[in-house]
Amino acid sequence: MQPDTQLAASPQIVTRRRRFVGAAIFATLGASALMFLRFFFPRALFEPNTRFRIGYPADFPIGVDTKFQSQYRIWVVRNTEGLFVISAICTHLGCTPDWKAAENKFKCPCHGSGYDSDGVNFEGPAPRPMDRAHVELDPEGQIVVDLARVYKWPKGEPSQFNQPGAILRV
Repeated sequence: MQPDTQLAASPQIVTRRRRFVGAAIFATLGASALMFLRFFFPRALFEPNTRFRIGYPADFPIGVDTKFQSQYRIWVVRNTEGLFVISAICTHLGCTPDWKAAENKFKCPCHGSGYDSDGVNFEGPAPRPMDRAHVELDPEGQIVVDLARVYKWPKGEPSQFNQPGAILRV
Protein backbone atom coordinates (compact mmCIF):
# COMPACT_ATOMS: atom_id res chain seq x y z
CA MET A 1 0.00 0.00 0.00
CA GLN A 2 0.99 3.51 -0.64
CA PRO A 3 1.39 5.99 2.16
CA ASP A 4 -1.62 8.27 2.77
CA THR A 5 -1.51 11.40 0.70
CA GLN A 6 -1.79 14.50 2.71
CA LEU A 7 -5.22 16.12 2.15
CA ALA A 8 -4.79 18.99 4.55
CA ALA A 9 -3.03 22.16 3.37
CA SER A 10 0.29 23.05 4.83
CA PRO A 11 0.36 25.67 7.61
CA GLN A 12 2.11 28.11 5.27
CA ILE A 13 -0.77 28.00 2.75
CA VAL A 14 -3.38 28.41 5.51
CA THR A 15 -1.57 31.49 6.79
CA ARG A 16 -1.49 33.02 3.29
CA ARG A 17 -5.20 32.38 2.80
CA ARG A 18 -6.04 33.97 6.12
CA ARG A 19 -3.96 37.04 5.27
CA PHE A 20 -5.62 37.33 1.86
CA VAL A 21 -9.14 37.00 3.33
CA GLY A 22 -8.27 39.47 6.09
CA ALA A 23 -6.93 41.99 3.55
CA ALA A 24 -10.06 41.61 1.39
CA ILE A 25 -12.34 42.18 4.39
CA PHE A 26 -10.25 45.17 5.53
CA ALA A 27 -10.33 46.69 2.02
CA THR A 28 -14.12 46.24 1.80
CA LEU A 29 -14.70 47.80 5.21
CA GLY A 30 -12.28 50.64 4.43
CA ALA A 31 -14.02 51.43 1.13
CA SER A 32 -17.40 51.34 2.87
CA ALA A 33 -16.15 53.69 5.59
CA LEU A 34 -14.81 56.14 2.97
CA MET A 35 -18.14 56.09 1.10
CA PHE A 36 -19.97 56.68 4.41
CA LEU A 37 -17.76 59.67 5.25
CA ARG A 38 -18.06 61.06 1.69
CA PHE A 39 -21.82 61.22 2.22
CA PHE A 40 -21.31 64.04 4.74
CA PHE A 41 -19.40 66.19 2.23
CA PRO A 42 -21.76 66.57 -0.73
CA ARG A 43 -20.56 67.91 -4.02
CA ALA A 44 -21.58 71.52 -4.22
CA LEU A 45 -21.55 73.91 -7.12
CA PHE A 46 -20.35 77.30 -5.99
CA GLU A 47 -21.88 80.00 -8.16
CA PRO A 48 -20.06 83.24 -8.84
CA ASN A 49 -21.13 86.36 -6.98
CA THR A 50 -24.24 87.96 -8.47
CA ARG A 51 -23.17 91.46 -7.41
CA PHE A 52 -20.00 92.89 -8.91
CA ARG A 53 -18.35 96.09 -10.20
CA ILE A 54 -17.65 96.65 -13.88
CA GLY A 55 -15.92 100.04 -13.86
CA TYR A 56 -16.78 103.70 -14.26
CA PRO A 57 -19.43 105.11 -16.63
CA ALA A 58 -16.70 106.90 -18.59
CA ASP A 59 -15.19 103.49 -19.45
CA PHE A 60 -18.13 102.68 -21.72
CA PRO A 61 -18.61 104.55 -25.01
CA ILE A 62 -21.89 104.59 -26.93
CA GLY A 63 -22.66 101.10 -28.21
CA VAL A 64 -22.50 97.52 -26.96
CA ASP A 65 -19.55 96.35 -24.86
CA THR A 66 -19.05 92.56 -24.94
CA LYS A 67 -16.00 92.21 -22.67
CA PHE A 68 -18.07 90.76 -19.79
CA GLN A 69 -19.90 88.18 -21.93
CA SER A 70 -17.74 85.19 -21.06
CA GLN A 71 -17.10 86.05 -17.40
CA TYR A 72 -20.53 87.27 -16.24
CA ARG A 73 -22.75 86.54 -19.29
CA ILE A 74 -23.79 90.18 -19.66
CA TRP A 75 -23.48 93.02 -22.16
CA VAL A 76 -23.08 96.64 -21.17
CA VAL A 77 -25.02 98.94 -23.49
CA ARG A 78 -24.76 102.70 -23.57
CA ASN A 79 -27.05 104.81 -25.72
CA THR A 80 -28.42 108.36 -25.63
CA GLU A 81 -30.80 107.46 -22.77
CA GLY A 82 -28.14 106.05 -20.46
CA LEU A 83 -26.29 102.88 -19.57
CA PHE A 84 -27.88 99.49 -18.90
CA VAL A 85 -26.84 95.87 -18.61
CA ILE A 86 -28.48 93.10 -20.63
CA SER A 87 -28.40 89.53 -19.38
CA ALA A 88 -26.93 87.50 -22.28
CA ILE A 89 -29.53 84.74 -22.06
CA CYS A 90 -31.95 84.12 -24.92
CA THR A 91 -35.52 84.09 -23.67
CA HIS A 92 -36.38 81.20 -25.98
CA LEU A 93 -34.21 78.36 -24.66
CA GLY A 94 -31.44 80.03 -22.67
CA CYS A 95 -28.65 80.02 -25.27
CA THR A 96 -26.13 82.86 -25.40
CA PRO A 97 -26.75 85.12 -28.41
CA ASP A 98 -23.88 86.75 -30.27
CA TRP A 99 -23.50 90.48 -30.86
CA LYS A 100 -23.37 91.16 -34.60
CA ALA A 101 -21.93 94.68 -34.79
CA ALA A 102 -22.24 94.83 -38.60
CA GLU A 103 -25.97 94.14 -38.36
CA ASN A 104 -26.45 96.08 -35.08
CA LYS A 105 -28.29 93.18 -33.42
CA PHE A 106 -27.96 90.21 -31.11
CA LYS A 107 -28.48 86.92 -32.92
CA CYS A 108 -29.09 83.61 -31.13
CA PRO A 109 -27.20 80.73 -32.79
CA CYS A 110 -29.61 78.07 -31.52
CA HIS A 111 -32.90 78.97 -33.20
CA GLY A 112 -32.31 82.33 -34.88
CA SER A 113 -33.95 84.73 -32.46
CA GLY A 114 -32.93 88.32 -33.15
CA TYR A 115 -32.78 91.21 -30.68
CA ASP A 116 -32.03 94.87 -31.31
CA SER A 117 -29.31 96.71 -29.38
CA ASP A 118 -31.78 97.36 -26.52
CA GLY A 119 -32.37 93.60 -26.15
CA VAL A 120 -35.90 93.72 -27.59
CA ASN A 121 -36.80 90.72 -29.75
CA PHE A 122 -37.91 91.35 -33.32
CA GLU A 123 -37.40 88.02 -35.10
CA GLY A 124 -37.41 84.31 -34.38
CA PRO A 125 -39.11 82.25 -31.69
CA ALA A 126 -38.05 84.32 -28.65
CA PRO A 127 -41.24 85.16 -26.75
CA ARG A 128 -40.01 88.37 -25.09
CA PRO A 129 -37.02 90.73 -24.78
CA MET A 130 -33.89 89.75 -22.89
CA ASP A 131 -33.77 90.69 -19.21
CA ARG A 132 -31.90 93.67 -17.83
CA ALA A 133 -29.82 93.49 -14.67
CA HIS A 134 -30.00 96.03 -11.86
CA VAL A 135 -27.33 98.75 -12.15
CA GLU A 136 -26.36 101.48 -9.71
CA LEU A 137 -23.39 103.62 -8.78
CA ASP A 138 -21.49 102.90 -5.59
CA PRO A 139 -20.09 105.73 -3.40
CA GLU A 140 -16.82 105.63 -5.37
CA GLY A 141 -18.66 106.23 -8.65
CA GLN A 142 -18.22 102.72 -10.04
CA ILE A 143 -21.05 100.80 -11.70
CA VAL A 144 -22.37 97.91 -9.61
CA VAL A 145 -24.32 95.19 -11.41
CA ASP A 146 -26.70 92.92 -9.48
CA LEU A 147 -27.79 89.87 -11.49
CA ALA A 148 -30.08 88.72 -8.67
CA ARG A 149 -32.39 91.66 -9.46
CA VAL A 150 -33.56 91.61 -13.06
CA TYR A 151 -36.07 93.68 -14.97
CA LYS A 152 -38.28 91.89 -17.46
CA TRP A 153 -40.76 92.71 -20.16
CA PRO A 154 -43.26 89.84 -20.04
CA LYS A 155 -45.31 89.25 -23.16
CA GLY A 156 -48.50 91.30 -23.11
CA GLU A 157 -47.52 93.22 -19.96
CA PRO A 158 -45.92 96.62 -19.40
CA SER A 159 -42.15 96.92 -19.54
CA GLN A 160 -40.08 97.09 -16.36
CA PHE A 161 -37.18 98.65 -18.29
CA ASN A 162 -38.06 102.21 -17.14
CA GLN A 163 -37.96 101.39 -13.43
CA PRO A 164 -35.20 102.86 -11.26
CA GLY A 165 -32.19 100.56 -11.41
CA ALA A 166 -32.90 99.19 -14.89
CA ILE A 167 -30.94 102.03 -16.50
CA LEU A 168 -28.33 104.52 -15.30
CA ARG A 169 -28.97 108.03 -16.59
CA VAL A 170 -25.39 109.20 -17.17
